[in-house]
Amino acid sequence: MNRFALCLALTTTALGLAACGNGTRTARYIVDPPSSPQITSDQLGATELKTVSLPDYAAADPIPWQDPDGSVRANNKKVWADKPERAFTETLARTISEMSGASVISEPWPLANPPQHKLDVRVEKALASSDGYYRLKGRYFLSAEGSGAGSHHTRYFDIAVPVDPKNPASVAQAAAQAISQLAQQIASLGGGGTTIVAKRPGGDPYAGLPPLF
Repeated sequence: MNRFALCLALTTTALGLAACGNGTRTARYIVDPPSSPQITSDQLGATELKTVSLPDYAAADPIPWQDPDGSVRANNKKVWADKPERAFTETLARTISEMSGASVISEPWPLANPPQHKLDVRVEKALASSDGYYRLKGRYFLSAEGSGAGSHHTRYFDIAVPVDPKNPASVAQAAAQAISQLAQQIASLGGGGTTIVAKRPGGDPYAGLPPLF
């Protein structure tokens, strides 16, 4: 091979590698709901949000959808722009804070003073379903910190937002709307469930016992 042919071959190879590596064949989508005005009073105060737990298919990089036969599918060229659990957690914390005026911050807690509450969100379903709705379903738990005294809440959520399951941009937009609805529900402590009020222990724990002598 002469020098000209060798240079041409190397140039062609370099261009081919650049085309494969420039990311133009992979589309990345963000979950970014618009800023929300404060719509409810602050019922959370300083709250640490644990990393949101997502199903495996929703925690993966490719954007999933459900086919009419019930199967969950994904395209490796249509992916989330950030790790889904991180994006969900940070977006939820910011939106709850905006809607309520509370200071909801994802773990680990960065401030010197400890949080008043801890918030644990466990998602059972986060999927663009074949029925034309993005389904966000699960439970959240809000517990008082410190002595443990205060109200401890267990609530469930079941949110549906219209979506085109096979359009990644539509899925990203529906996911953002669903997170906004979940943030509003948490900010107002909405949803079915239970509330347990724990009292700080006090007094003499042996006061009710009969005397020994």
